[in-house]
Amino acid sequence: MILNGTELGSGPPVALLHGLFGSAANFGTVQKRLAERYRVIALDLRNHGTSPHAPFMSYPAMAEDVLETLRARNALPCALVGHSMGGKVAMAAALEAPGAVSRLLVADIAPAIYPPLFRGYANAMAAMALSADLTRIAADRFLAATVDNPGVRAFLLQNLRFGTEPSWRIGLEAITNALPLIEGWPDLDEGAYLGQVLFVSGARSDYIRPEHRAIIRELFPAARFAVLKNAGHWLHADNPEGFVSLVDAFMA
Repeated sequence: MILNGTELGSGPPVALLHGLFGSAANFGTVQKRLAERYRVIALDLRNHGTSPHAPFMSYPAMAEDVLETLRARNALPCALVGHSMGGKVAMAAALEAPGAVSRLLVADIAPAIYPPLFRGYANAMAAMALSADLTRIAADRFLAATVDNPGVRAFLLQNLRFGTEPSWRIGLEAITNALPLIEGWPDLDEGAYLGQVLFVSGARSDYIRPEHRAIIRELFPAARFAVLKNAGHWLHADNPEGFVSLVDAFMA
């Protein structure tokens, strides 16, 4: 599957892969800053943003989407920067095609199984009545019964088209059905990725925990670790300047 993407800058190619319910636009500030030195390609993963929808989602399938798209753009080998779900996609791509990935930065996720934190969000989004008179305020109020954080609600509502025929721009049903796979980690037989890898966690996040280091070292023997100050799970949005500095230092 060829994915939608935006491209800025010139130089060594770097691909940015967003998290669940996100899109390439989430990396807007980061992409502009990195484009001063790199050819930066921000991609919408399948069923997200304006990329094609598909009934099935898995990390091997999404990794192949990324590799196929970058191959079509003559951007391989490419450095991959992936956040959350996008980080798992990036890890799967590196393990499946190590020669296509020049280096790998994984933002606040591990190759591990996570609890079903996002199923309530998906169910609330699916339960919202989409009528012509729906306003953003009303949609936010509806989600507030399930999603306490106003920032998260605003993030989710970026995926909603308002107007006379409101609709979710994402493949919400396919994403919801795939959540058990998205929360998990596939059993891959490709061995280890021996290239340079940096795992970056937000200082206020617990997504990368000490018990994850053994599996990280097994799959990515050269892995290094960094913590971004003043940031939670959405670290590239919480501290974009700090995130760009870490990416720059790693790419150098």
